[in-house]
Amino acid sequence: MDLNKLKGIIPDRILALLPDAFAKYNINTPLRAAHFLSQIAHESGNFTIKTESLFYTHPERIVEIWPSRFNLDGSGGKKNANNYIKNQEKLAGAVYDNRPELGNDQSGDGFRFRGGGFLQLTGKDAYRGYAKYIDKDVGETSDILRSDDHYALDAALWEYVNDKKLNEVADTGASDDVVKKVTKIVNGGYIGLAERNQLFHKFYNALNAS
Repeated sequence: MDLNKLKGIIPDRILALLPDAFAKYNINTPLRAAHFLSQIAHESGNFTIKTESLFYTHPERIVEIWPSRFNLDGSGGKKNANNYIKNQEKLAGAVYDNRPELGNDQSGDGFRFRGGGFLQLTGKDAYRGYAKYIDKDVGETSDILRSDDHYALDAALWEYVNDKKLNEVADTGASDDVVKKVTKIVNGGYIGLAERNQLFHKFYNALNAS
């Protein structure tokens, strides 16, 4: 697989990291590479974002992303999204605090362990798992995967390959249905599915070009 075919499609600084990173995690076919890269390119805004932003200026967008938690008037037991605009820590608390399935059991965990790295690793348990994998404490791990491209990429690969076992899903094909399955596992839903699908075909076609 010639990763140089991706030159000009993804940033050079990321392209330089891919050979060693892909060898480590057995991303060894155009199919596996395209599925992985399409997901992280979407999640990271083409490799520019390593920390989840929870700064929203429009309440409608908050409702769109978390429809089960927010609406525009606070009725029906939901939170009023108007009260959470332009306040990242407050929104993180509403979305991620007190989420035992994420390991977030203390006030402030939601903001502290919000999405990080190119695949937006989320929740204290996930950070602990990756910290153990790289033999660092969880606080240092939280910092470096938000600031260092190597760890932002490595954390994404660890989550994608080791934790979510997505190489095996990727191996099932290049159809839109497979992209949809991978997206569901990565995202928990289908936010950004159209772009993820477009990116997959862009990467896959480039890697298979003669």
